[in-house]
Amino acid sequence: MSTSTVTRAQEFREALSKGVLVADGAMGTMLYEKGVFINRCYDELNLSSPSIVREVHEAYVKAGAQIIETNTFGANRTRLASYGMADKLGAINRAGVQLAREAAKDAAFVAGAVGPMGVRIEPLGPHSFAETREVFKEQVQALVEAGVDLLVFETFYQLNELREALFAAHEVVGGSMAVVAQVTINDDGNMLDGTDTETFAKRLNEWPCDVIGLNCSVGPKATLETLEKIMAFSKKPLSAMPNAGHPAEVEGRKIYLCSPEYMSQYARRFLWAGVKIVGGCCGTTPEHIKQVCGEARSLQPAQRSLAVTVDEPKAQADSMAKVPVEQKSRLGAKIAAGKFVTFVEILPPRGVDPTKEVAGAKLCKAAGIDVINVPDGPRASARLSAQVTCQIFQRDAEIEAVLHFCCRDRNILGIQSELLGAHSTGVRNLICITGDPPRMGNYPSATAVFDVDAIGLCNIVNNLNHGLDIGGTPMGSQTALLMGVGANPGALNLDEEVRRFEWKVQAGAEYVVTQPVFDIRLLEEFLRRTEHVRIPVVCGIWPLTSFRNAEFMVNELRVPVPEEYMNRMQGADTPEKARLEGVKIAQEMSRRVQPMVQGIQLSAPFGRYQMAIDVAEVIERDE
Repeated sequence: MSTSTVTRAQEFREALSKGVLVADGAMGTMLYEKGVFINRCYDELNLSSPSIVREVHEAYVKAGAQIIETNTFGANRTRLASYGMADKLGAINRAGVQLAREAAKDAAFVAGAVGPMGVRIEPLGPHSFAETREVFKEQVQALVEAGVDLLVFETFYQLNELREALFAAHEVVGGSMAVVAQVTINDDGNMLDGTDTETFAKRLNEWPCDVIGLNCSVGPKATLETLEKIMAFSKKPLSAMPNAGHPAEVEGRKIYLCSPEYMSQYARRFLWAGVKIVGGCCGTTPEHIKQVCGEARSLQPAQRSLAVTVDEPKAQADSMAKVPVEQKSRLGAKIAAGKFVTFVEILPPRGVDPTKEVAGAKLCKAAGIDVINVPDGPRASARLSAQVTCQIFQRDAEIEAVLHFCCRDRNILGIQSELLGAHSTGVRNLICITGDPPRMGNYPSATAVFDVDAIGLCNIVNNLNHGLDIGGTPMGSQTALLMGVGANPGALNLDEEVRRFEWKVQAGAEYVVTQPVFDIRLLEEFLRRTEHVRIPVVCGIWPLTSFRNAEFMVNELRVPVPEEYMNRMQGADTPEKARLEGVKIAQEMSRRVQPMVQGIQLSAPFGRYQMAIDVAEVIERDE
């Protein structure tokens, strides 16, 4: 095998170890949409119609896919023989790799796609294990010699057949090439030959493959549920490439009904659960993959190499000592003194008139609230600049503001410029967040930047506070930005949430604001797990306004709400009673968390600032 192939295989393993990778979607679906009838040999199109295959690959690369699978799913001797094309096996596989490479260039890894033979093997079929292994060795040899970066064995429904395929690859390339092994399941999580989840997960954990996962067959819901079961029996990285749901028969055509938005929501859940490779199978298109890429970029460090390391400022002779927390702002002084602080969140106006928001900020100031927290494009909405809104609150309401600063809309140059601008205009308090992907807002076609995530942003702020730019070059002056971060005690994957929180603290975070908390046990567990990196914690408190609002928290924002609170909100039979009950629940939560944290952040749902103030009244104030 060539040196370049080995190098790309190593690059793939390294990329996989550092973050999530997005794979492409369906090839057959796209070829069918281009008018290729299903009775054709789709693999042979690599030779007879290379341009349309290349176009599909290019569409997925443009959508952001980092792994492109060759159009060779059925290019083994057994399947090709059914079309009278067994003699073209080598040419079809080589052409498939070449077309994928031409489209991928250096933007994506090229994966050699290998599917099952399409026949039963012993003891239920005529093909012996030895014959099966030879069939796969022949195709793998052709793909490897053509220069693939990794191998993907997918849509296997007989566990014994997948075993022979994996060991065939091992005989050809040993351990030098990364291998992804994916099975297809039914709705209960079993393979189509009846093998249950525990059995195939344990076997794949033992066999020679780097990544194990699921593809095809069922939609994202059953895929997620089964992957969560697999985690109990294997520690290998996981992949998820589901169909776009079950196909429906519409006027003689099979239509997959899962929208790109629906797939992207499940992509987010896959990533929360710890899945490392996310893509699609039948029915998914470049639009699906584009949406999935948006989720992946918003939930993981996209280019951590762009972020300056935390240790660098300490090592540079020209770096400046950071301004002490108590000198950065009034909020910093209160946090440093150990005082309990109260935040109220006020959204920027949709237009240019902030009259209502300023009135709300003045109301909060009169009630003794310490700071106004200003979100930056919440849920990917277009509003007045959050930084300008902070300036207006500090000038017109005479109350200090906290700026949410997200990575979605800015590259690293824009990030640095705006942070310098915030400091210069007197906005000194930050909460560094990654930001919601555009598909969550009213402009889903908007592109996201995500040069860095919240961790990279913390590194940039830390450097600026040391008087160094993003490249570590001395600026001659320094910022005094109070660096806050976010955390979610109710995260589905708490291990990952704690790991990212540790990185944020390492990158210089000085306080943390949590997502809304309704279940006190989740907060207690988060505090226990982060005791070794403890910084002041401000707990998010959200006064519910209705039972529907509570359902939205659970189903859309994925914030756990105990059944007791759900029942209480459901029992409020008028809007006014529901709001009063929501305030009462928030007051109870505030009293319970006060001994555990150093502050609370209160939301003012739908601009109802008085609800937040009513909750804050139960807080015991520091003298």
